[in-house]
Amino acid sequence: MIPKDLFKKIHRIEITTNRLVTDVFAGQYHSVFKGRGMEFDEVREYQLGDDVRTIDWNVTARTGQLHVKKFIEERELTVMILVDASSSCQFATVHELKSKLAAEIAAVLAFCAIRNNDKVGLMIFADRIEKFIPPRKGLTHVLRVIREVLYFAPRGKATDIVGALEYLSKVSKRKTVSFVISDFFETAVSRKNKSFMSLKQAMAIANKRHDLIAITLNDLREQELVPCGLVSLEDAESGETTVVDTSDQGVRQGYTQKALNRLRERDRLFQTVGVDHIDILTDRPYANAMVKFFLARRRRIW
Repeated sequence: MIPKDLFKKIHRIEITTNRLVTDVFAGQYHSVFKGRGMEFDEVREYQLGDDVRTIDWNVTARTGQLHVKKFIEERELTVMILVDASSSCQFATVHELKSKLAAEIAAVLAFCAIRNNDKVGLMIFADRIEKFIPPRKGLTHVLRVIREVLYFAPRGKATDIVGALEYLSKVSKRKTVSFVISDFFETAVSRKNKSFMSLKQAMAIANKRHDLIAITLNDLREQELVPCGLVSLEDAESGETTVVDTSDQGVRQGYTQKALNRLRERDRLFQTVGVDHIDILTDRPYANAMVKFFLARRRRIW
């Protein structure tokens, strides 16, 4: 039984994301993500400029006139949405929690998929696989996906993206379009007693098998500190705390530099393994970043 407040939240997200899909992303999803291949459609007479490799020699021999095979793109895709439910995503200092943004973005992607008759699956992960919903079609299925992203209470606190990508390869034998929604904060705790594969290796392997897109969740305060005296900072995933003097300009500059280095390293990782990424900020509308991504990717493809 879904609590009344959660039901209202799901309905509100359904309305909001449906409007975005209709008004903002109409046609863009279809043009950016291609199907698995080409499907035979019909045979027609040869026309000047047709590729000779498409000539159907059996029909040509039977009719005495050149005929070619016509193909159409096989549209149906399988879309996998991997959502980071670790403790670091239960954070924001401006508008929306990262987890709330993740839920809305997952809903937008899911609605885009079913509008194009694609299958949608969900994986929720922290330092383990928390929930897996196999890909299916239909509005009822998509509403279940949204409910799980909003309502699910993870057991783990840390982040294991490598484990999530390894699991994706096990459960998805055919190519998928896979979105990884995460802040990409992988701690040493996350990898304890796990495989020794690096995040770079895991993303490179997954991107060869699938069309992998990273959606990064970012908050302004992860990059800079406000001068307000002594502040106790706690790592949401490891529980470690440290006290910093934010009135000290050197401390603030060091914090910012460390954050910028992490972001540059993350961007280098995506570039090295050839993974597209969308940077989402908690203080700005996510639709703008997604539209920019769709347009840039469509220009690159076409």
